[in-house]
Amino acid sequence: MRATGRSKTRGTPPDSALIASVLDAWSTNDRVTTFLIERIPAELWTAEIPGSPRRTIRMIAVHIHNARSRWIRTLGAPHGIAPPPLLDRHRATRAGLVRALGRSGRAMARLLAFGIERGGQIPPTPVYVWRNLPLDVGHVLSYFVAHEGHHRGQIVMVARQLGHRLSRETINGLWQFNRRSIEAKDVRR
Repeated sequence: MRATGRSKTRGTPPDSALIASVLDAWSTNDRVTTFLIERIPAELWTAEIPGSPRRTIRMIAVHIHNARSRWIRTLGAPHGIAPPPLLDRHRATRAGLVRALGRSGRAMARLLAFGIERGGQIPPTPVYVWRNLPLDVGHVLSYFVAHEGHHRGQIVMVARQLGHRLSRETINGLWQFNRRSIEAKDVRR
């Protein structure tokens, strides 16, 4: 049975608990990403990635925000959801990225909510030419959570390769979803 985002009664809006669950899951993921970025040691911010000259941890971190912004531009802008500005991957500061992640995280939440309001589907737009991502809210959420999890893992691995293991508090904190969920709710207030 394929989930459509609608309740069991055809044509009725989705259950408010389901809406809250999807948006809370996104907010928790967003907070986990921000939690890691806030804790990258300063000496690692511009450190080059082993085997990938001229690429830095900063570039990976900025890519997360810029990918969100580009997808919001592609899927949301034609529907009135403003994409946050892109950041320069060579010059962005940690504080600037944390602020930008806040903006792109809220815009992603608006995109997901928009899809939920439309029966669980984000309507395709003329600029969505890739067509390799199903636009139901479940797939869109899964894609972004997987994308960010992948890059968080890269950052942790690169830190280890460079001999700068991140603190136990940071590593364990990436998996403390109850704590990050509470923090995400505090940030939204």
